[in-house]
Amino acid sequence: MNSELILKVAVPVPLSRLFDYLGPLRGAVPAAGSRVIVSFGRGKQVGLVVATGTSSSIDRARLKRVESVLDDAPLLPAETLWLLQFTSDYYHHPIGEVAAATMPALLRQGRALYPSQERLFASASALPDDIERLSRRAPKQAELLSRLLDAGEHGVDTDTLSRGLPNWRRAAQGLMQKGLIEVVDAPLNDAASDILAATPGPSLNAAQLSAVEKVNAHAGFTVSLLDGVTGSGKTEVYLRLIEKTLEQGAQVLVLVPEIGLTPQLVKRFRDRLGFEPALLHSSLGDSERLEAWRRARSNDARLLVGTRSAIFTPMPKLGLIIVDEEHDQSLKQQEGLLYSARDLAIARAKHRDIPIVLGSATPTLEMQKHCIDDNYQHLILPTRAGGAKPPRMHIVDISPETGEDGIGEVLATEIRKHLAGGGQVLLFLNRRGFAPTLICPGCGELAECRRCDARMTVHVRAQRLRCHHCGASRPLDELCSNCGSGMRALGAGTERLEDTLSRRFPEYSVTRIDSDSMQGKGAMHDALTAATLGDADILVGTQMLSKGHHFPKLTLVGVINADQGLFGTDFRADERMAQSIIQVAGRAGREQEQGEVLIQTAFPAHPFWRRLVESGYAGVSADALKEREATHWPPYSRLALIRSSAHKQSDAHRFLDEARQKILKIASSAIRVLGPVDAVMARKAGRYRAQLLLQTDDRQALHALLTELRPMLEAARDARKVRWSIDVDPIALF
Repeated sequence: MNSELILKVAVPVPLSRLFDYLGPLRGAVPAAGSRVIVSFGRGKQVGLVVATGTSSSIDRARLKRVESVLDDAPLLPAETLWLLQFTSDYYHHPIGEVAAATMPALLRQGRALYPSQERLFASASALPDDIERLSRRAPKQAELLSRLLDAGEHGVDTDTLSRGLPNWRRAAQGLMQKGLIEVVDAPLNDAASDILAATPGPSLNAAQLSAVEKVNAHAGFTVSLLDGVTGSGKTEVYLRLIEKTLEQGAQVLVLVPEIGLTPQLVKRFRDRLGFEPALLHSSLGDSERLEAWRRARSNDARLLVGTRSAIFTPMPKLGLIIVDEEHDQSLKQQEGLLYSARDLAIARAKHRDIPIVLGSATPTLEMQKHCIDDNYQHLILPTRAGGAKPPRMHIVDISPETGEDGIGEVLATEIRKHLAGGGQVLLFLNRRGFAPTLICPGCGELAECRRCDARMTVHVRAQRLRCHHCGASRPLDELCSNCGSGMRALGAGTERLEDTLSRRFPEYSVTRIDSDSMQGKGAMHDALTAATLGDADILVGTQMLSKGHHFPKLTLVGVINADQGLFGTDFRADERMAQSIIQVAGRAGREQEQGEVLIQTAFPAHPFWRRLVESGYAGVSADALKEREATHWPPYSRLALIRSSAHKQSDAHRFLDEARQKILKIASSAIRVLGPVDAVMARKAGRYRAQLLLQTDDRQALHALLTELRPMLEAARDARKVRWSIDVDPIALF
């Protein structure tokens, strides 16, 4: 009987299974968590050994051996392997693709965990006199030797030399022939964290102190929802919990929705803790991401701040997880592996038996329901820190007004009053571009995207029409192609709003902050710094302005076109609109002066507005919970969405029709099947999209169905004609 172990390898392909390989002919058998190079199909892949066994469904004689082993010791610890498997099982996604998502790009490509770096050193025989001798006949050699002698035992890496001494390699050849320098492949060491002066924090108020004590009172796994109004001092609570965890020798993971939007949070951590947190986010280069990942894995990084993918980072002494802005949709991956970083953070904390804190001024209904059911503890910070008053909120009826610039007369009057009083103004419009529609007033022709069921957005400064769904772009139409009339921009976007404000308030500076205006490197940081210092009198922007920023001089917030969410197609539309408005309103009046918030609406009698003004987010969410319970939507049921897209609409529907038939044969009566139907935007980027919704009270029945269904869909006759996905706990039904 052959006792050779069989490696169970996760390969990054869209198949829900592990693949069996034999170990290398020479050397030790790689342990679970190690990377290997395997032959797969007609090429080679970097795979991950997930487990080992003694049996296989394939005859041993047919099993291939791994081509090579990339790691001397397991790259991923047992905890990360557990999280990988849990993610694959819960989200019903191929484990090989999940495994790839747990690692930085360079590791997925097979690069070494600690890559070597070519460095040049002056040899022991090299002397300063050699520089003088060489300077007359070979000045380039003299310059290089001088640089290396100055560097001493540390030497100089080749990248640094290339930046400072172009064409140094020819000089190096001459020096090597003379025996004056040496070239060595040295391991690349991570830079040590700078120790900075730590700043003591302020005294906690009663609510903050109570929150810290309640989190610390529980040993092991607990979930705490830190529900604090904007400006209530949630970050200070985080810091006290982080400080205690670090004192105990443990690590802390802080997840944030978008790292580029939270520079103030990172600065607070740095100033208070006295060291630079390790950062993991998409704006970093591949080498920087690998270094931060390495430092967290080795326990060198005590605090890791990252966006959603940071949840997979190995941290051997992890003792606390914090998820800031737990309500933010950015915490849910919307392409490829469809996972919620918040929900995986809760699962990881439970597996590791450590506390997790979820912070938000507008917590999701799902998290509130957990608190109602006593699964999580609800920690409320009801007032602003330092005695600051919450802003006054007013509903402004703009239905009688016909202007297209977005600013009603009531709001214009308030803007001028606040600016004259030395205040700062923020206008929130979650629509970038100049105008959302280009229309012919003669025949009604609309400028539409040729690849999507959507209108093109007008960008006047670039003189372009752009689709914000697929990225298509074409020159701005001046004349109607149908009747020859002049085209007209209809509606307002942030670009048009900026122009209007500059025209109506020429004596004040206007700064627009959206994804169009903030594309340059450092543009976001510079704009936020100017806004924080009060150098920008009027701020105009999208949701980028509503997340985690503190503007000390801001006294007025105006919400333009607030009605976008009143009649949304998604059952979460009212919840998200309330979250968006409360978040941006919270920017106003965060110092001693009380702020004002004006919400422009064409439907002032809508009951949503009265509830929001009188009871705030708590009132709106309480109403929404009752409505969800009556209509049986989450959190009172569980959802999974199967999506398909294809170049032919019939192919997208045929795949889901077949999926429906399979589901009806194997599903329990507890599962309701809705569809298939076209997506709300049926055509996007040239592909037709359809979806099939599964709804149930029985989570176990849903997952049992999906576990059985996924291999069937992978083997389906039409699977190769479509792109398809399973989205468990979807946050968007369109």
